[in-house]
Amino acid sequence: MADAPTEAPARNRRRLFWPGGLSARLLVLTVVFAGLGGALAIPPAMAAYEQQWLLDRVRAAELASLAAEVAPDRVVSDQLKTQLLEGAGVEIVAVSNEGVRRLVFASARPAKAPYLVDLRPRATGLALFAPFQTLLGDGGRVRVMAEPRFRQADFIEFVATDTELKKALASYLWRLVAIVAGVASLAGLIVYVALNLFLVRPMQRITFAMERFRADPDDPAARVQLSGRRDEIGRAETELDRMQADVRVALNARARLAALGEAVAKINHDLKNMLTSAQLASERLAASKDPKVSQALPRLERALDRAVKLAADVLVYGKTQEAAPETQTVELAEALKEAAAEARLIGSGVRLVSKVAAGDQVTADPDQLHRILVNLLRNARQAIEHQADRGGAGRVEVSIEAVGGASLIRISDDGPGVPERLRERLFQPFAGSGRPDSTGLGLAIARELAQGHGGDLTLSVTGEQGTVFELRLPGAPPPKARARRVKAEG
Repeated sequence: MADAPTEAPARNRRRLFWPGGLSARLLVLTVVFAGLGGALAIPPAMAAYEQQWLLDRVRAAELASLAAEVAPDRVVSDQLKTQLLEGAGVEIVAVSNEGVRRLVFASARPAKAPYLVDLRPRATGLALFAPFQTLLGDGGRVRVMAEPRFRQADFIEFVATDTELKKALASYLWRLVAIVAGVASLAGLIVYVALNLFLVRPMQRITFAMERFRADPDDPAARVQLSGRRDEIGRAETELDRMQADVRVALNARARLAALGEAVAKINHDLKNMLTSAQLASERLAASKDPKVSQALPRLERALDRAVKLAADVLVYGKTQEAAPETQTVELAEALKEAAAEARLIGSGVRLVSKVAAGDQVTADPDQLHRILVNLLRNARQAIEHQADRGGAGRVEVSIEAVGGASLIRISDDGPGVPERLRERLFQPFAGSGRPDSTGLGLAIARELAQGHGGDLTLSVTGEQGTVFELRLPGAPPPKARARRVKAEG
């Protein structure tokens, strides 16, 4: 905690040199990169400017050299020679023809040997950084050679001071710097506005929606507004909207579970007393010989069982998590027989067809496997019995096989199938049932128990011909040495 005050100023100091906002960073980076791009164009522009400046002096010197040829007796007075040299801005002019170099004009012999610049096409030309060498040089004279344009000769050359060239290059350089800075700033501003409009603002809108959603998921304004874009921003908006919807559903379900758990915990004691009294009354009624009582008693017992099952399911699912399974080798045929009895398949109009041999085994927690099978068998029976045109008659088939080192148990029925509107949320608590008398917890609990074993429970096939659930459990213990048989119970 003592380091916090020193860390905050350090962060503030860093922000002075590097802005924290995305918009400011985009502006700075755009200006910097545009400036760098413009700076890369300065050396070739300077080289071209220097070359053109020297070529202009070459043409002026060439024209001055023609005056000597048109003068009487090819003699030029000193006054005219001085005027011609000053007008051309040079000190010495020479012409080379057929290998013979001839001095045309010369004002004075330079005290220091000039550096050479060759402008002829066959020469290598000016280097990109030659203008900067001229600018940073200690001053002197330059000797320039170029091809003539107005006379027949091998080349024409002149010698001049580079003072005027330095001034011209410095002036041109500052103009280029000003132009590059202006273009970079303008380009940076344009790119900044474009990126801010098409990228930064949508991202800010998404970020604000996430922040408001985190603060209050139930706030309607926290929902991200879809722009309808088809790029990555549009996809991010769509995925965020879906995620917010899923999180709201999860939070509502969790809140509903918490409320139900609290309510059931409060009424659990009274409910047990009521159910105990009702069961005692049903036992006394069972001793009655009244035919009407005997006819109504099974319905009463089923109503009591449903009440007990409702309370048990809610209490079980309201736990923070299921206990870790204590796995052992279980004979599936015996477990299936007990589960079928509790699911009221024995003696009902729905017939259980078991293709499980007496020696078939699985690796599972016996109690949790019993709960999984009861949920699946009961759901299959209820789905068939709720078909009014069948009179409660149907068929549930159970089989097992070893697949990839795991036990695959298939529970199939010839019921109406799972409605399409329920398939995506079939294993969600309170949402996977279409019957008004069901809590929608059975499949959610069964899948949670299967996944606790390291396996899974999935809907394999569903349709008008029936439904098939697949229960996968890790491990495939070999069957006991008993004859495999197919039996039907009903």
